[in-house]
Amino acid sequence: MVSVGSLALDFDSFLVDLDGVVYVGPSAVPGAAETLTALTETGHRVAFVTNNASRTPQDVADHLMSLGVPATPDQVLTSAQAGAGMLARQLPAGSPVLAVGGPGVAAALAAEGFTVVDAVTEPMDPGGDDVAAVLQGFGQDVGWRALARAAFAVSRGVPWVATNTDLTIPVPGGIAPGNGTLVAAVATATGRSPEVAGKPFPPILLRAADLSAGLRPLVVGDRLDTDIEGAANAKMASLLVLSGVTGVLALWRAPLTQRPDAIARDLSGLLEPPRRVSADGDGVTSGAATATLTGRLLAVDAGGDPVGGVWAAAHLLWQLDVEPDNAVEVAARLDQQVREIEVRGTGT
Repeated sequence: MVSVGSLALDFDSFLVDLDGVVYVGPSAVPGAAETLTALTETGHRVAFVTNNASRTPQDVADHLMSLGVPATPDQVLTSAQAGAGMLARQLPAGSPVLAVGGPGVAAALAAEGFTVVDAVTEPMDPGGDDVAAVLQGFGQDVGWRALARAAFAVSRGVPWVATNTDLTIPVPGGIAPGNGTLVAAVATATGRSPEVAGKPFPPILLRAADLSAGLRPLVVGDRLDTDIEGAANAKMASLLVLSGVTGVLALWRAPLTQRPDAIARDLSGLLEPPRRVSADGDGVTSGAATATLTGRLLAVDAGGDPVGGVWAAAHLLWQLDVEPDNAVEVAARLDQQVREIEVRGTGT
């Protein structure tokens, strides 16, 4: 339920990342479905914005529905769709485009009216690919042959769009190589750099804002270098959730362009009051949590709210522009406390 004083009431629409925010691999992040259902039932607009280009909007919506999240394909915007849109502004309809990645890449190109040449599933002509452009996105089946095929075309100088350059992606087993790692292989082989469609570049978020038709959007994500920096580039407010790849130390070390406007343990933080911070002569407080610096040593008293402790310490360290000698140890302790809250929240 969206109650009086909830963070969600400060906004009318939400541009929500997926991996690490709504789900990790096939499984839902605890509280995500309940939160998104509550937002939808109270009339808030939700768009799902993902840099993962491997699946179609229909596949993503089906996955979300299977997790109890109300979603339709029209609410989903992938970086493959954004990338295909970029190429549509450069090439005539019907142009042959090499699709490197999962089914979402080929589907996005087909939706824009291109002739799709799939680097993974279609054999290459002995004379080589006569394509007008390359769209490269993530796909679990992308291997050396597909990357080599992309490099051959890119070396000829055709337009090359990468759906995103995320170096990693969270999966149930841990953190795995993302599309940026595969893009780097082609870039190294060709000496070229692609245009990039996804976050942190603003076009995908601006298009998502149009999709949600909101006037006060909030970008919600788990990555500083894509979601949060993307929000800053698009001049939108941002919420960092600690359910994905970003840990406490990375947040404390974030440059100005990657500092969120708010943080929460997970999406359920949208249904809670926002964490305010205040500074005094002794340090910074956020709710019951306090952070102080004595010499080069950081002390955080979470007061029962480790996320508040993380937030108080972040503002203290950003204000002082310093990394304490014990930052790694204190961050690790708070990371553990945040994870323990998540476990208690699932009833396990």
